[in-house]
Amino acid sequence: MSAALLNLLHLSDPALPIGGFSHSAGLETYVQLNSVKDFASAREFVSEMLSRNLQYTDAAFVSLAHDAAQANDFEAIQTLDDECTAVKLPEEIRLASQKLGMRLMKIFQDFCTDEITVNYKAAIKENRAAGHYCIAFGIFSAAMQISKIEALTGFYYNAASGMITNCVKLIPLGQQDGLKLLFVLKPLILQLAEQSANPDKGLIGLCCPGLDIRCMQHEHLYSRLYMS
Repeated sequence: MSAALLNLLHLSDPALPIGGFSHSAGLETYVQLNSVKDFASAREFVSEMLSRNLQYTDAAFVSLAHDAAQANDFEAIQTLDDECTAVKLPEEIRLASQKLGMRLMKIFQDFCTDEITVNYKAAIKENRAAGHYCIAFGIFSAAMQISKIEALTGFYYNAASGMITNCVKLIPLGQQDGLKLLFVLKPLILQLAEQSANPDKGLIGLCCPGLDIRCMQHEHLYSRLYMS
């Protein structure tokens, strides 16, 4: 049994108690507008989120943070953290990223005591870094000896699983439909992990105005089950 595999399963576990169940990443707005309403529209939403949003934001940051951590380049980590804050325009999404990152740090920081992790923790405490989830994921995956391609596969799987769980709750979909959706998305997850292994830095933050608008509208929904 590979220790790296166990570390990956632990780090990317959708049931990890970091509060992910409290965030829909704008899905709740799409459901209330009746844009996401069945299996087909749920599949489109999750596919687009993975390939049009995460690929050019969080997954790219995971990849680059993993590289920086392996190179022991904290200055690069600091820059990535600042860039991540800048590309998350909706306040709810920005705060969600920080909350998830802080909780991930609390879980793993005592078990990963390498220099990069210690410096990132100190920077967050001193308000020199925001502590985004994707940056922390990249740092911890490197510290836990998880290869970058495997870390990215786990990151995309975790994201897809969380979105599908929210679809099952909000639309609602049946549990079997949710499992079917995850099976259907596996080839896309593998493809995106490969593509994110060497992200184009010039495309980071590629604009998704529709998603940003829906996330901003979420703040003013009449009734809400999710924080974002």
